[in-house]
Amino acid sequence: MSGALGLALPTLRALGLVAAITVLAFLCIGAVPGDVVDVLALQGDLTADQQAALREEMGVGRPLHERFLAWLGPALRGEFGQSLRFGLPVSELMWNALPTTLKLAGLSFGIGLLLAFVVAVGAIARPRSALPALVQAVNIWSVAVPTFCVGIAAILVFSIWLGWLPVIGNLWVPALILAIDRAGELVKPLYDELKEQQGAPHVRAARAKGLSAWRIGVVHVLPGAVPVLLALSSVGLAGLLGGSLTMEVLFGLPGIGSLTLNAVHGRDWPLLQAVVVLLATGVVLINALADLLHRLVDPRPRR
Repeated sequence: MSGALGLALPTLRALGLVAAITVLAFLCIGAVPGDVVDVLALQGDLTADQQAALREEMGVGRPLHERFLAWLGPALRGEFGQSLRFGLPVSELMWNALPTTLKLAGLSFGIGLLLAFVVAVGAIARPRSALPALVQAVNIWSVAVPTFCVGIAAILVFSIWLGWLPVIGNLWVPALILAIDRAGELVKPLYDELKEQQGAPHVRAARAKGLSAWRIGVVHVLPGAVPVLLALSSVGLAGLLGGSLTMEVLFGLPGIGSLTLNAVHGRDWPLLQAVVVLLATGVVLINALADLLHRLVDPRPRR
């Protein structure tokens, strides 16, 4: 009974959080001045009567609570309506853009996690090398240097000045930029946790047996840091979604970020609302899954 309750409460909390974000996002989007008809009026010569007729046809002139209730029912079935700007189903637009975002986020997270793992374990195994200083350098880089500025600099150097890479559609450069940023967030706490694990009795016993420093670090020290690594990874992966959106816009990748920018420019509130719900659900699910894995790996949170 307690186990079922332990799973039910986080699930209900996650659902409540998604619902709260959905309502808040709808209110914020509804408070933004202007609508898609204003954008269309700037693009074409529309009279006031034509604009009023368009607002009536699209439903953007209705009160906010009526629009929300009309949107909520189909949204619970996975139907987010039609894009007011593109005239296509919102779900179709999102599913076409989602693979690019997932590819960028997954690639960045994988490279960043591997880099943080290698640098942290190497710094533990070789404390007198340059690796402990590299831990500090990568950590400071992630805190002090915005990824957006690094992206602009990369475009200037590698695409415009040197001409090595295309300006639009390049995936590896933004992935590497985000990966270094994620590695900087992970490597310092992981390194500190590994240093603390070095004092454990089983690690001292392995050192007394004459095992190599790398084997001690990977086999005996690293497993004790898995709960911390899970917690840090969930935070990094959730934050990576926001960073991926910025890089998509900067490098012209056809993902959720570019779709969101088009929705904002076009006052396309059904598309924008659906994107917000999708991102909020993704972040909440990542954190809930990480919490579940943390409870399975480390029994102390359950107690």
